[in-house]
Amino acid sequence: MKNRKYIFVVGGVMSGVGKGITTSSIGTILKARGFNITALKIDPYINVDAGTMNPTEHGETFVLDSGLECDQDMGNYERFMNITLPSENYMTTGSVYETVIHDERNLKYNGRCVQVVPHIPLEVISRIEKASAKAKSDITIIEIGGTVGEYENILFLEAVRLMKLKNPEDVISVMVSYLPIPSKVGEMKTKPTQHAVRTLNGTGIQPDFIVARSETYLDKKRKEKIALFCNVPERYVISAPDVDSVYEVPINFERDDLSRLILKKLNLSYKKTDLSNWYDLAERIKNPKGKVKIGVVGKYFGTGDFVLSDAYISVLEAIKHASYKLELKPEIGWINSEVFEKEPDKLEELRKYDGVIVPGGFGSRGIEGKIKAIRFLRENKIPFFGLCYGMQLAVIEFARNVLGMKDANTTEINRDTAYPVIDIMPEQKKNLEDSNYGATMRLGAYPASLKKGTVAFDAYKKPKISERHRHRWEVNPEYISKLEKGGLVFSGISPDRKLMEITELPRSIHPFFLGTQFHPELKSSPINSHPLFLEFIKVAKSLKQS
Repeated sequence: MKNRKYIFVVGGVMSGVGKGITTSSIGTILKARGFNITALKIDPYINVDAGTMNPTEHGETFVLDSGLECDQDMGNYERFMNITLPSENYMTTGSVYETVIHDERNLKYNGRCVQVVPHIPLEVISRIEKASAKAKSDITIIEIGGTVGEYENILFLEAVRLMKLKNPEDVISVMVSYLPIPSKVGEMKTKPTQHAVRTLNGTGIQPDFIVARSETYLDKKRKEKIALFCNVPERYVISAPDVDSVYEVPINFERDDLSRLILKKLNLSYKKTDLSNWYDLAERIKNPKGKVKIGVVGKYFGTGDFVLSDAYISVLEAIKHASYKLELKPEIGWINSEVFEKEPDKLEELRKYDGVIVPGGFGSRGIEGKIKAIRFLRENKIPFFGLCYGMQLAVIEFARNVLGMKDANTTEINRDTAYPVIDIMPEQKKNLEDSNYGATMRLGAYPASLKKGTVAFDAYKKPKISERHRHRWEVNPEYISKLEKGGLVFSGISPDRKLMEITELPRSIHPFFLGTQFHPELKSSPINSHPLFLEFIKVAKSLKQS
């Protein structure tokens, strides 16, 4: 049996340099060579998982089929490589320490003194090897969060060193580093990358490849300097310029022959690559036959003076996937729902969009603004797509403004509402009262049955589906009959018929007014766009043309 191979991806100079896209793209080009690939993310946070992280600081929380709440890069891996990842493929500092401490309390170390080194790195290695074995992967790619030189990820780098020491032919490292071009200097500078590599050398690791991120392509002079001062062959310095779409990155990597060079370094034989789907995708992205304008009404945009689109990254990408499939260029507008609470007249600005999405979230901030937006979209027959909280708010809006339940609300916001159309299910209430919040979340993949003759059924073209969830509150069963009699259609329902998964208005009333209790964006990919997003964009485009 051949040894499994491991590729570690680390970052230099600054955060947000593109390690996740690099990891995903390397996996994509190696998969195109016929290898079985899996990918892991190591987050240096003390949080045990990503479920409690602030979206305006950390970005979106991605949810796996298993229900694990993890970093958004796990979504990149799934989207690019068209794979479904298990819980074993994500770890944090918190989860690693939690396991080591649990094992120590249960005497699994046989009375030995348990130390940060080597026991934390050894637990990291154990997790990597178990994930690789479970996936039966030929090559496992591991992204280490953070930037070299930080205290937070040094123990993970120690794990890399130990794995390389044990099996030097089976482990390689890729550093993704940034080469700035200061506007007043006008020259691409390699010195920050040189320092980053020397810092990595200080941990006992020499990168085998350097992926050089910058605004433009590296010239030969810069490649020569990096090769000379970072002790890397020039052909192993890979240029990664800014691109209009991240889905161009795998193709750009192949232009530098990266997959062949990696496989040669790992002593693996390979077959001819097949990236035809990606070339087709790139062609549709670069040469659209039209455009579609989509608004996103959210509240997790602000981070100082900047807009953090990462809070809704999967939604953003799912819009792009469907648009590209239809050979359209998506123009996405970010709308803070709190604006509608202060200035209701601004609702008229929604008319400039071909369709509007109200994504998920938690809490009361900006919610009345979202409800106002949903009412405007319903009454003016502008395509509306509500995701999770967006669906719940659509139910509230319908109850208030169509059925006359003026005080209708979710008990998440108002526990004393006269019409709790959205509520915690009875079996979950005790957990909430006991502050056992994790037990109240419906997380991961759940099945649903679709009703024939509905928008949802026509989009999916099948009677049963499985989608990923991340929420606590549900449509209150006590109000389902009233809502249906009023004209709301529940087109997707759990197999036991207790949970409402999709709600919509008939096409005779509205061209596209649909909400999902789940997060369809989590299962969309550039090669296989999600059917509900595809139908939403299709309708939005058709109305624009009519």
